Amino acid sequence: MKPENRLPDSAQRVAELLQQIGHGKPVVLLPTSGRTSAEAAASLGCSVAEIAKSIVFRRLSDDAAVMIIASGANRVDERKVAALLGPLGKADASFVRQRTGYAIGGVCPVGHISDTLVLIDQDLLRFDRIWAAAGHPHAVFELSPGELLAMTGATAVEVALRDRHQ
Repeated sequence: MKPENRLPDSAQRVAELLQQIGHGKPVVLLPTSGRTSAEAAASLGCSVAEIAKSIVFRRLSDDAAVMIIASGANRVDERKVAALLGPLGKADASFVRQRTGYAIGGVCPVGHISDTLVLIDQDLLRFDRIWAAAGHPHAVFELSPGELLAMTGATAVEVALRDRHQ
């Protein structure tokens, strides 16, 4: 898959940010939408688990944006996140755009327009490479889990919803 010369404005902003921080991988445009982990994985030829999906919540105590970067194969256990950061509420599309600068379906892990609390699903650490949204539903970039931790300054924690019998 080749990087596109003409990126949408939001993806171009991410490409420039990645270049500024010394990330050597390009932003690529998917031929189909990457709004869901399954769509992105199918376009990239990787497993759904290698997609680093960004899910934004609203912390109820102070209205802070909380972003969980989870493996595409996992559902986030809101109780686990709430135990770490406090009670959470849903973040609607307007809240997500106001706080991150990105539309749902393309929320990049970096380059937010306001402070965002970030946690990373520890299940992403088992991969050599992962793919994250690059500011647009069709744009992604490749990185390692270590690069994701460094870029975000986040901590990797257990956030996946697990079957009680596992």
